[in-house]
Amino acid sequence: MRKVRDYDAELKALNDKARTLKAKRVEQLGQLVAATGADALDAETLAGVLLDAIGSKDAGAKEAWRVKGAAFFQRRGRKPVPSEVEGGSGTAAIDGSGAATEPGGDAARGSGGTS
Repeated sequence: MRKVRDYDAELKALNDKARTLKAKRVEQLGQLVAATGADALDAETLAGVLLDAIGSKDAGAKEAWRVKGAAFFQRRGRKPVPSEVEGGSGTAAIDGSGAATEPGGDAARGSGGTS
């Protein structure tokens, strides 16, 4: 005889997993904001920048932002050169815990760009 499935328990487990994944995503986005130095901006300015990025039709600007973001993530894993530690690069890095190791980074300025 077949075992009866408990659909309610399965649904509850799926909802719990979805809630956990959503909370983890929100936490990671917060860490990204802090790591880039964008936490220095007020919430309204940060929201405006993100809304402009989402609404932008300029494919060239989006590609430039993508390249800059990819370079940011590639840099975060390497050890900084002594000139960068002294403030030469202006980029923030993330250690294994996700905390910003250079909280005064200038990366929040973006590409100085378009919208």
